[in-house]
Amino acid sequence: MKRASIAVVIASILWFVMFSPLTKGFYNFWSVMSFSAVILTALGFAFGNGWKGRFRVNVKDVFTGIASAAVLYGVFYVGNELSGRLFDFSGAQVDSVYALKEGQNPVILLPVLLFLVGPAEEIFWRGYIQRTLAGRWGRVVAVAVTTLLYASVHIWSFNFMLIMAALVCGIFWGTLYALNKSLPAVLISHALWDAAVFILFPFS
Repeated sequence: MKRASIAVVIASILWFVMFSPLTKGFYNFWSVMSFSAVILTALGFAFGNGWKGRFRVNVKDVFTGIASAAVLYGVFYVGNELSGRLFDFSGAQVDSVYALKEGQNPVILLPVLLFLVGPAEEIFWRGYIQRTLAGRWGRVVAVAVTTLLYASVHIWSFNFMLIMAALVCGIFWGTLYALNKSLPAVLISHALWDAAVFILFPFS
């Protein structure tokens, strides 16, 4: 648990650097995001155990990953429509997230999201943190705590819509991992969802 706590603190620092208004303009967001993804992956492998065989992919994993990504996209589509009607600030906050990709080549961002960012977050948050907590406290508590941690590191953005998005995603992928017990399925789901929301079919 000590290692997991240290890892979460490091993740929080990385997310602070990425999203805090205090650090904005001092770096390229996507370079820091890519660096953070490498660090998260390294921490997951270094601190975690039992990784052997956990990346074997079968047809069920692929189908589950694709289908769940589509379902989550649908959830966000509805959520985006509802939030636009309920909250005056939602549009501006969503636009501020999409502003992070302004001036960037989508041909480069797409593989970064598909093969680095999405997989790295799942290896760390679900594959390492949630799995570690489940071994101590059980699956339900592990999903709840990991989801709260995953959402809380986004608090540095001071963006309500982004924090709520992380909360919804944390619940969704955490539950999917707890029920399906397949890391490849959530890796595929997260990677495809990232690509769809940010590059292929954005909401803004």
